[in-house]
Amino acid sequence: MLARIYRPARSATQSGQARTRHWVLEFAPEAPRRLDPLMGWAGSGDTNRQLRLTFPTREAAIDYARRRGIPFQVFEPEPRRPNIRPRGYGENFAHNRRLAWTH
Repeated sequence: MLARIYRPARSATQSGQARTRHWVLEFAPEAPRRLDPLMGWAGSGDTNRQLRLTFPTREAAIDYARRRGIPFQVFEPEPRRPNIRPRGYGENFAHNRRLAWTH
Protein backbone atom coordinates (compact mmCIF):
# COMPACT_ATOMS: atom_id res chain seq x y z
CA MET A 1 0.00 0.00 0.00
CA LEU A 2 2.49 2.59 -1.23
CA ALA A 3 1.29 6.20 -1.27
CA ARG A 4 2.41 8.86 -3.72
CA ILE A 5 2.79 12.43 -2.52
CA TYR A 6 2.97 14.99 -5.29
CA ARG A 7 1.93 18.43 -6.38
CA PRO A 8 -0.49 18.23 -9.32
CA ALA A 9 0.35 19.91 -12.59
CA ARG A 10 -2.05 22.30 -14.21
CA SER A 11 -4.33 20.85 -16.83
CA ALA A 12 -3.81 21.61 -20.50
CA THR A 13 -7.02 23.64 -20.64
CA GLN A 14 -6.15 26.13 -17.93
CA SER A 15 -3.71 28.98 -18.13
CA GLY A 16 -3.58 29.86 -14.42
CA GLN A 17 -2.20 28.12 -11.38
CA ALA A 18 -5.51 27.13 -9.77
CA ARG A 19 -5.47 23.81 -7.88
CA THR A 20 -1.70 23.43 -8.25
CA ARG A 21 -0.60 24.97 -4.96
CA HIS A 22 -1.64 22.07 -2.72
CA TRP A 23 -0.09 18.63 -2.27
CA VAL A 24 -1.92 15.36 -2.93
CA LEU A 25 -1.56 11.96 -1.27
CA GLU A 26 -2.81 9.09 -3.45
CA PHE A 27 -2.38 5.36 -3.11
CA ALA A 28 -0.71 3.41 -5.89
CA PRO A 29 -2.92 0.71 -7.39
CA GLU A 30 -2.38 -2.69 -5.77
CA ALA A 31 -4.20 -4.79 -8.36
CA PRO A 32 -5.02 -4.17 -12.01
CA ARG A 33 -8.56 -3.33 -13.02
CA ARG A 34 -10.67 -6.13 -14.42
CA LEU A 35 -13.54 -6.06 -16.87
CA ASP A 36 -17.00 -7.00 -15.72
CA PRO A 37 -18.11 -9.84 -18.03
CA LEU A 38 -21.75 -8.75 -18.11
CA MET A 39 -21.55 -4.97 -18.54
CA GLY A 40 -17.98 -4.53 -19.76
CA TRP A 41 -17.18 -1.91 -17.13
CA ALA A 42 -13.72 -1.72 -15.60
CA GLY A 43 -13.71 -2.36 -11.86
CA SER A 44 -11.48 -3.22 -8.99
CA GLY A 45 -11.75 -4.39 -5.41
CA ASP A 46 -9.07 -1.90 -4.39
CA THR A 47 -10.93 0.84 -2.48
CA ASN A 48 -7.77 2.82 -1.73
CA ARG A 49 -7.78 3.96 -5.35
CA GLN A 50 -10.78 6.14 -4.58
CA LEU A 51 -8.98 7.97 -1.79
CA ARG A 52 -7.29 11.26 -2.62
CA LEU A 53 -6.23 13.54 0.24
CA THR A 54 -5.07 17.13 -0.21
CA PHE A 55 -2.72 19.03 2.08
CA PRO A 56 -1.56 22.64 2.10
CA THR A 57 2.15 21.72 2.34
CA ARG A 58 4.44 18.82 1.53
CA GLU A 59 5.45 18.49 5.18
CA ALA A 60 1.81 18.10 6.24
CA ALA A 61 1.32 15.23 3.78
CA ILE A 62 4.53 13.51 4.91
CA ASP A 63 3.58 13.96 8.56
CA TYR A 64 0.14 12.42 7.92
CA ALA A 65 1.68 9.40 6.18
CA ARG A 66 4.22 8.87 8.96
CA ARG A 67 1.60 9.12 11.73
CA ARG A 68 -0.58 6.54 9.98
CA GLY A 69 2.35 4.23 9.17
CA ILE A 70 1.82 4.50 5.41
CA PRO A 71 4.89 3.93 3.23
CA PHE A 72 5.18 6.85 0.82
CA GLN A 73 7.20 8.22 -2.04
CA VAL A 74 7.50 11.97 -2.68
CA PHE A 75 7.60 13.34 -6.23
CA GLU A 76 8.99 16.87 -6.43
CA PRO A 77 7.39 19.14 -9.04
CA GLU A 78 9.33 20.44 -11.99
CA PRO A 79 9.85 24.19 -11.61
CA ARG A 80 7.83 26.11 -14.14
CA ARG A 81 9.65 28.89 -15.88
CA PRO A 82 7.68 32.09 -16.40
CA ASN A 83 6.23 32.76 -19.83
CA ILE A 84 6.63 36.51 -20.18
CA ARG A 85 6.01 37.92 -23.63
CA PRO A 86 7.43 41.39 -24.19
CA ARG A 87 4.71 42.30 -26.69
CA GLY A 88 1.62 40.24 -26.02
CA TYR A 89 -1.96 40.38 -27.20
CA GLY A 90 -2.64 43.58 -25.30
CA GLU A 91 -0.23 45.48 -27.53
CA ASN A 92 -2.76 45.19 -30.36
CA PHE A 93 -4.94 47.70 -28.51
CA ALA A 94 -2.27 50.07 -27.20
CA HIS A 95 -3.02 53.78 -27.57
CA ASN A 96 0.55 54.54 -28.67
CA ARG A 97 0.60 52.01 -31.50
CA ARG A 98 2.81 53.18 -34.40
CA LEU A 99 1.41 51.05 -37.22
CA ALA A 100 -2.16 50.84 -38.40
CA TRP A 101 -4.09 47.79 -37.38
CA THR A 102 -4.47 45.60 -40.45
CA HIS A 103 -7.13 43.19 -39.23
